[in-house]
Amino acid sequence: MFNESQDRIVVEAEYQGTYDELHAKTQAAFVAGNAPEVTENEIASMGVFARGGMTEDLTPFVTDDLKLDDFNEGLMGNAYVDGKLYGLPYLRSTPILYKNVDMLEAAGLDPAGPRDWKEFKEYLQALRKDDQYGLSMTMNDWIYEAFVGCAGGSMFEEDGITPAFNKEAGVRATAFWKELYDEDLMKLNIGEQAGDTLKQDFANQKSAMFFTSTADLSYNLGVAEEQGFKLDVSFIPKDVVNAVPTGGCNLVMTAGLSKEKQEAAWEFIKWMTTTEQTAYASAYTGYLPSRYSALETDTLKDLYAKTPQFMVAVDQLQYGRPRPMVEGYTELTKYMMDEMTKLIVDGEGTPQECMDKVAKQAKSILKK
Repeated sequence: MFNESQDRIVVEAEYQGTYDELHAKTQAAFVAGNAPEVTENEIASMGVFARGGMTEDLTPFVTDDLKLDDFNEGLMGNAYVDGKLYGLPYLRSTPILYKNVDMLEAAGLDPAGPRDWKEFKEYLQALRKDDQYGLSMTMNDWIYEAFVGCAGGSMFEEDGITPAFNKEAGVRATAFWKELYDEDLMKLNIGEQAGDTLKQDFANQKSAMFFTSTADLSYNLGVAEEQGFKLDVSFIPKDVVNAVPTGGCNLVMTAGLSKEKQEAAWEFIKWMTTTEQTAYASAYTGYLPSRYSALETDTLKDLYAKTPQFMVAVDQLQYGRPRPMVEGYTELTKYMMDEMTKLIVDGEGTPQECMDKVAKQAKSILKK
């Protein structure tokens, strides 16, 4: 569509796999001197690429016609690194709670869903029977971030590298997951097939609820229709506050380009994030609209009127928080989920001991 919109610039698109695969290939290509001019950075990787000198500071390119204040404030936290703009929000998401409305109503529960952790546990108690669970889960760091936020905390201190997840809120979130598991109120899926099992549990109505990205809404609506049940979504249940981490990717420009290629890359990035393209991409994929003005387009007004479930994640975005961008965070969260599994499933130690152990390990993993 961009190539057809003008006759000066030609963009060739190449798919590179998962975020991890894309990032590894981009880093290798940058070292080899043949990196793409424009690429996607998963938001937690923004700091690694920017501080590593692989992406261009976009601040000098910004003019008033871009209207930066039109980009959703809840998505912009991961667009800046050390106070400089290194990307523009593109395909962005948050986790939300997916619900089988029929199962909730059969259990005598309000299909609007649980608003807080107390109600959440009550829902799980009412839904538990035989081989049916109210919740099917995986050890997911993104969902854990949401629970820590809802408990009033954050993963790190303001410096972005000193652990805060071993303080009260992080420990309370960890303890809540363990409590639900110990009381057999949630099914915890572990191993390589955990994600597939989670989807199957919901599709086969073995679980009434699960957490995943808003970007999966179109797919799950199709599954619900195929399996003959009604699906709805709602906010992540709060503990003391509403909070949700954002996810997805930003469009970035590779560092070291010629002036001509910089201008072409910037024009493409701007075009991809216009109001019209934001609305189109959101309606087509299910990802969040990154511009406020996109909400006023007929494209999204028609979508939300027809499928109001899409609006839930947009409403929840007012509580959006940026993801940590410190180097080594992905490695740390893998270690964290392993240690939390030992705690929850194997009963090793206490929630405080578990998170203190992860915080201690963070000192040797994280770099800024």
